[in-house]
Amino acid sequence: MSTISEILSSAVGSAFKAEGLPEDLGLVRTSDRPDLAQFQCNGAMQAAKIAKKAPRQIAESVLGHLEGDTRFSRVEIAGPGFLNLNVTDEFLTSHVNAIAADERLGCPTVENVRKVVLDYGGPNVAKAMHVGHLRASIIGDSLRRLFAFLGDDTVGDVHMGDWGLPMGMLITEVKREQPGLIYFDAEQTGPYPVESPVTIDDLQRLYPVAANRCKESPEDLDEARLATAELQAGRPGYRALWQQFFDISVSEMKADFSNLGVEFDLWLGEAAVNDLIAPMVDEMKASGVAEMSQGALIVPVSEEGDNPELPPLMMLKSDGAVTYGTTDIATIEHRRQNIDPDLILYVVDQRQHLHFEQVFRAANRAGVTGKAELEHIGFGTMNGADGKPFKTRAGGVMKLRDLITMAIEAADERIEEFGLAEEIGTEERAGIVRMVALAAIRFADLSNHRQSNYIFDLDRFIRFEGKTGPYLLYAAVRVKSLLRRAGDAGIVPGEILPPGDLERGLVLMLDRLPEFIQAAYERRAPNELCEFAHTLAQEFSTFYQNCHILSEENKALQASRLALAQLALRQLLLVLSLLGIQVPERM
Repeated sequence: MSTISEILSSAVGSAFKAEGLPEDLGLVRTSDRPDLAQFQCNGAMQAAKIAKKAPRQIAESVLGHLEGDTRFSRVEIAGPGFLNLNVTDEFLTSHVNAIAADERLGCPTVENVRKVVLDYGGPNVAKAMHVGHLRASIIGDSLRRLFAFLGDDTVGDVHMGDWGLPMGMLITEVKREQPGLIYFDAEQTGPYPVESPVTIDDLQRLYPVAANRCKESPEDLDEARLATAELQAGRPGYRALWQQFFDISVSEMKADFSNLGVEFDLWLGEAAVNDLIAPMVDEMKASGVAEMSQGALIVPVSEEGDNPELPPLMMLKSDGAVTYGTTDIATIEHRRQNIDPDLILYVVDQRQHLHFEQVFRAANRAGVTGKAELEHIGFGTMNGADGKPFKTRAGGVMKLRDLITMAIEAADERIEEFGLAEEIGTEERAGIVRMVALAAIRFADLSNHRQSNYIFDLDRFIRFEGKTGPYLLYAAVRVKSLLRRAGDAGIVPGEILPPGDLERGLVLMLDRLPEFIQAAYERRAPNELCEFAHTLAQEFSTFYQNCHILSEENKALQASRLALAQLALRQLLLVLSLLGIQVPERM
């Protein structure tokens, strides 16, 4: 269903059209000055150049066409030609009751359903997930939820790093510690042990040792490169050992992502496309898309108008090794063959934008994209108080699991401080604490525009006041409590009556949910959802503080106000679910 702004835009657009002017000049939006009007239209200012008339003269003509429209309570011209518009409470009432009756709360679905692959998360096998994975995971998960809600057919792919030189480094390091393992016997082809010879702790210990060793010793680096080449060529023992690395790493990742409330449909990495690389490269050579340059195979991607000129994408290094660009293009081919998407969104650090521009252009030149549009959803960094990427107090990279634990501890302290959950059992209280912690983390991240950097300030994020996740949880729980008490007293929500001055602000806000959801969808910007949730919570708080509900003696008015509270809760819960934030029943 249409929002009030859309309904009014149609009416005002028709008035502009009647004056021989473009209909889209009638765009109506929520007023910047709610003290002056509920809605506004600035089309007369733009129309002045077209009609060669003063804006106010045009506004007067448009206003003449709106006279008699019973939806308007007042239409005025302000300043040089702005139209200020107010609607009747009867129109508001009819509209908000329609929203309450709609299971989608007024939100439409997309006209053309698309198959959308969202590539987010991006952890590496054998490495502990750290805070650098937070933004990709949270933003990608929220966008997947949003796209699915609007009707798109979504596929979330974690896309792990699992096939490059780090795997060769680990293989050689395990061999150095356990040389007698069957995996290293070139004569053996299996079967291999079911139980892994290393644990996830072993892998996380071995990788930095191996990386430092290869950094300091060219001989060790060459050995790791050889192991990588043999792994990718299909050496059975190395493949079996790699599978052990992969399986125990994915098990650990799933636990970390679950702690964060992030979900995926596919658990694939670069290894999944290995067999596509050789034929793809041969085809790119044969078609002239790829060419040799100083011993390496490259794809020129610069186009007219580039400033500066875009460097070519390297497909094969001079030693024949593949690059991230190679596996990224092979992944596009793999998705085309197995999913056939209409759109692929890459939720990856904004600092990788050049890489993705190269990949997208090379993939299009190679003809591997099919019908899919490719889009990089870049984001900024989460920084510490010093403005640099967030680290531990000791200066190291903080593990994601440690960050969540820190947030849980802070949430526990804050709940204790506020005297919340005092009469709730231990198990339920622990669940509430976790929800508060994750709400703090997720809302703090998503409330910033994704391309912005932000300072991680847990003390501020965990508060129950201000623009925070815990504040929104508390607001939702308060409405749940109100509805429970009403139910216990036999009071049920009824038809929403024409709003008075105390209800009107909340009613107008309840109309705007589709507007914010559409903005988040089109701009790939979950912060729009955060803005709506916070503003709605504030409007409800004002309504709640100034309106009698359970104590209201007028039963029709009581039922109406309870219905507004119920509708506000439904909208708040929907938006929080799109942000990946769970709400407890009580607190």
